[in-house]
Amino acid sequence: MLDDLVRIARTPAPSHQEHRRAELVSTMWRELGFSPEQDEVGNVFLKLGPAEGKALLLSAHLDTVFGFDVPHTVHEKNGRLVGPGIGDNSASLTVLTQFLKNLKPEQLKKPLWVLANVGEEGLGDLKGIKHFLQHHHQSIHRYIALDGYLGMVVTQTVGSKRYRVVFKTQGGHSWGDSVPSAIHALGAAITQLYALPLPRDPRTTLNVGTVAGGTSVNTIAGHAEFLLDLRSLDVHHLTQLEAKALDLIRNAAREVGASVDLERVGNRPAGDLNNHELVKLIRTAGSRMDLDFRQVASSTDANAAVTYGIPAVAMGVYLGGNAHRTDEWVQPSSLKVGLGLVQQVVEAYQRL
Repeated sequence: MLDDLVRIARTPAPSHQEHRRAELVSTMWRELGFSPEQDEVGNVFLKLGPAEGKALLLSAHLDTVFGFDVPHTVHEKNGRLVGPGIGDNSASLTVLTQFLKNLKPEQLKKPLWVLANVGEEGLGDLKGIKHFLQHHHQSIHRYIALDGYLGMVVTQTVGSKRYRVVFKTQGGHSWGDSVPSAIHALGAAITQLYALPLPRDPRTTLNVGTVAGGTSVNTIAGHAEFLLDLRSLDVHHLTQLEAKALDLIRNAAREVGASVDLERVGNRPAGDLNNHELVKLIRTAGSRMDLDFRQVASSTDANAAVTYGIPAVAMGVYLGGNAHRTDEWVQPSSLKVGLGLVQQVVEAYQRL
């Protein structure tokens, strides 16, 4: 598994540009004797077991938060493997691939679908799993996304709305002209956004993640923009926050004398995952390995299942740390434990 892990982690896969890693995973699965398919958005998948009946879907996302400009090196340090994206989500892809290596498809009594999907991170906006479920939801009975640390099960969704907010004015010379500044409008909007009261229960958050704009120190900015992230555990609170935030942004632009364009670049559903029986199955399977589980709320591929009422969770299969950092690490011995968990869960599901 460690050779596979290094092979995957050294292959860059930024969101919307996962083609190299998708080709690698497809090749690895073919080397195991399978015949993977690839859909229009770049997902790689297998449909195994009986043709009749609804399937258990297992997935691991292909993309990472790191671009091609980041050196994708892997090194050992204090018994750990360290490198960008080595855990999230190279380790999960590795466990999924090893699971296939040990699987005997002819023994499956129920359909099992395996997916390596694109677009989970950041502005990927769950592109891969949304597309896959849109086309196949009627054939899926349960869904488990392999993502996160061993012992964690994501049982509650964190919904999000994300916007690119662009302010525009005619701009001009900082001394010779007296016209509105796009940066002034941006600053006013951000100040007012952070003044919005947010409920602690259910937890609801607001964040301006990136800011850009302007031309030079002595130019009145004709363009300025930011990315806005709104999140909540509750769909109604999220909808209310979205409406308030957009009204505030429009008013800030109007007061300064700028125009504003609002582009929604992310929409992750919040809602009930209907996963009580699935969580029970995972706990029972894990108990045979003396594993304890902690239920958490997060934003994962499992969010997409809310739209179709498919019971879903995200389940961690490795031990590690420093996710989304270039010094992310994985404990190599944990992969074997994660593999055993996946095998136990699938076997338990087959017995239902």
